[in-house]
Amino acid sequence: MGLLQVIITLGIIMLLVKPVGSYLVNVFGSEKSGLDRVFAPIERIGYRIMGVKEEEAMGWKKYVGAVLLVNFVMMILMYAVFRLQAYLPWNPDGMGNVSPTIAFNTAISFITNTNWQAYSGENTLSYLSQMVAITFPMFTSAATGFAVAVAFIRGLIGRQDNLGNFYVDITRAISRVFLPLSFIVALILVFQGIPQTLLGAVQATTIEGAGQTITRGLVASLESIKHIGTNGGGWFGTNAAHPFENPTPFTNMIHIVCMMLLPTSLVYAFGLMIKNKKQGWTIFAAMGIIFLVMLSTVFYAEYKGIAAVDALGVHGNMEGKEVRFGLSETALFTAVTTAATTGSVNAMHESLTPLGSIVPFAEMMLNNVFGGKGVGLLNGLLYLILSVFICGLMVGRTPEFLGKKIEGKEVKLAAIAILIHPLIILAPTAWALIRPESVTSIANQGMHGLSEVLYAFTSGAANNGSAFGGLSAGTNFYAIMIGLVMLAGRYISIIAMLAIAGSLATKRVVPITTGTLRTNTPLFMGILIMMILVIGALTFFPALALGPIAEHLAAR
Repeated sequence: MGLLQVIITLGIIMLLVKPVGSYLVNVFGSEKSGLDRVFAPIERIGYRIMGVKEEEAMGWKKYVGAVLLVNFVMMILMYAVFRLQAYLPWNPDGMGNVSPTIAFNTAISFITNTNWQAYSGENTLSYLSQMVAITFPMFTSAATGFAVAVAFIRGLIGRQDNLGNFYVDITRAISRVFLPLSFIVALILVFQGIPQTLLGAVQATTIEGAGQTITRGLVASLESIKHIGTNGGGWFGTNAAHPFENPTPFTNMIHIVCMMLLPTSLVYAFGLMIKNKKQGWTIFAAMGIIFLVMLSTVFYAEYKGIAAVDALGVHGNMEGKEVRFGLSETALFTAVTTAATTGSVNAMHESLTPLGSIVPFAEMMLNNVFGGKGVGLLNGLLYLILSVFICGLMVGRTPEFLGKKIEGKEVKLAAIAILIHPLIILAPTAWALIRPESVTSIANQGMHGLSEVLYAFTSGAANNGSAFGGLSAGTNFYAIMIGLVMLAGRYISIIAMLAIAGSLATKRVVPITTGTLRTNTPLFMGILIMMILVIGALTFFPALALGPIAEHLAAR
């Protein structure tokens, strides 16, 4: 029965890939569409207020500048809201101001689409903060990722350094994609019993006669964009395991479908935009195969459980999981939330079996298994560029992708984007483990304790935001360090990818010959998968061997 639930959910996702991907092409394509008649008049009002010229083209440097400027200004405003929330309206539960380091960490977290939470939302933030500094940047950070991905695609197929207009791209992403989808999903979630109110907490008396504070708020609206925008985070500290965020198996399925909807559809849209569907499906298949391997691993590991517990007659690992979801939907949620870089959780990842916990680690470390909106596609294309370059060297031919030569500049930029990821994971982890003050934040010692720290920095670097659990990450050291890791993980790769796009956009297209390496074949798909896995294994295996792998071997 559990396997059937997984198959049905994945089937729904696959059925939505083509129609949603085609819709995205209409949203971001250069040709006029019927959508303009509906959305363009409203969008033009916004352009006039911002002083944006809709037809103005941006080269890669100007596009990067716009991305960084907009994100920086919003981050400063978010920080101010957190620090001043005690004096601002819509604070029915009387929340005080957020501390400087947590405000710093949280502002970076939500502007970078990471949504790491070093706090418990219902006990820390006012309703205004949840709306203005949490829910709103969920829209803008998701739209930023979409805009960058679309700009990169334009660079691949362009003939000049014109990546479009960032302000137009982010506006269209919000108005034509995220707002409509979030509104529909929010209505479904309210129908399922998720709260959506400006009223404060309710005091109740339990059956035993004890007093209880029941927190509520604008939960449904946050949950909808949280998963549509692959944001993560949560109104409550227990995230999607809380019954007010995820009350039924149906809402659990809605959350999973929403997380995978846009990342999978964007890969298909990529094939349409470059006018090479086969190329899009090749990348989709490579990502899909890796995802299915990861899903199968965590599914098997959680059903098999731990030998010592199994010997007592308890089959399967239900520790840290909600009974209303069971093993299958928990395993699927775990694989999806780290594949789509969402970070939402419906179970404690620390309670996964050691073998099962390797899956969220691996998906965040590879960071290209569909990924968030645009991020997974961009990271997949990074490895594709590297694969093309290496294959070209092996056959003694100048590497080409979509008829454009891949040369030293592009490979160096791709290498920077790929290598910065392990650097900002492994270096801070090592530093944290040699600082006595940082080690005291670890709840468990030994292999499991190492996993807690490694997971925290991996989640921040991958802009995922899920937590392993056990680590007290609210200290000044972890709040500042993870904040800096989130910044580097988000913007260094964006700058590198847009620089590659600008370089490729100015190159002339080389005619295809019999000697051209075709990148839309099953053979190249296999090469791409091997390149991703080999680089990931060589980079991260030593760290994993000291953590979850060693713990798995010890538990046998």
